[in-house]
Amino acid sequence: MSLLQMDHVSKAYDGTQAIDDLSLAVEAGEIVGLLGPNGAGKTTCVRLLTGVIHPDQGELKVLGLDPTLQGDALRRQCGVLTESAGLYPHISGRDNLLFFGRLYGSDDLDRCDELLDRFGLQEAKHRSVGTYSTGMKKRLGIARALLHRPTLLFLDEPTNGLDPEGARDLLTYIQYLNRDERVTVVVCTHLLRQVESLCHRYIFLHRGRLLEVGTLKELETKYLTDIKLALETDIPEASLREAGFTVLAAAAERTVLRIADRSQVPEVLRQVTALGSVYSAEILERDLETLYFKVRGEQA
Repeated sequence: MSLLQMDHVSKAYDGTQAIDDLSLAVEAGEIVGLLGPNGAGKTTCVRLLTGVIHPDQGELKVLGLDPTLQGDALRRQCGVLTESAGLYPHISGRDNLLFFGRLYGSDDLDRCDELLDRFGLQEAKHRSVGTYSTGMKKRLGIARALLHRPTLLFLDEPTNGLDPEGARDLLTYIQYLNRDERVTVVVCTHLLRQVESLCHRYIFLHRGRLLEVGTLKELETKYLTDIKLALETDIPEASLREAGFTVLAAAAERTVLRIADRSQVPEVLRQVTALGSVYSAEILERDLETLYFKVRGEQA
């Protein structure tokens, strides 16, 4: 059985459909990217899966529990970071963690200090949170979500408000949690490039509906049909054309060839290197963002 499952779930707000007959699943041990633009339904999914709101129709099961009936028990096993960190501005960072720790049934000072140190907040731990920068509040919110060592972690736009170094450190820490502490992670974001090397699998949403699901390799195989192969080479364009290759661009020792299928790449490289030196080769437009827009285009 999946660790998390939605079956034909729908949810509307004041007549506006936020989630529309959505079915998806997450397996134990995965890092899954729940991806889509603002308004795609990512946050509503998290709220449904953690029992904060209830579906209009459909069934939910998370960690073997029904969020609509067992929300409190479920939230004790889940960590949740929403875009608004939900912190108390008039008390210190450390006291915020202690307060939320008690809600989880723990007042472990060592755990609080461990997380404050991990997210670079030790020097500011006695300051009121109202004096924190946006990035500091975000880091404290992440620490709060991890206080009780959750089995399942929901992160909604986790890098918003973080500088590039802070975002990189957070993504590295998510990988550590997943690999070493066996935490299953659902990351909701519209920043596809940040999670391209983070997630095991991706779920694309649009207007509350499921567009596509798969690993990066599965998405490439299905949607990357027109291959553009960039070569760093000093072989003249004319020689490549004479050999039967379709040259899309050629400038400053960089040449782009069009290939019908990815399976042809090894043979193309063999043929090209017979004509001269090739210093590097790269398949273009295979990044997650490009694949997402290919999915959007085909599903529109």
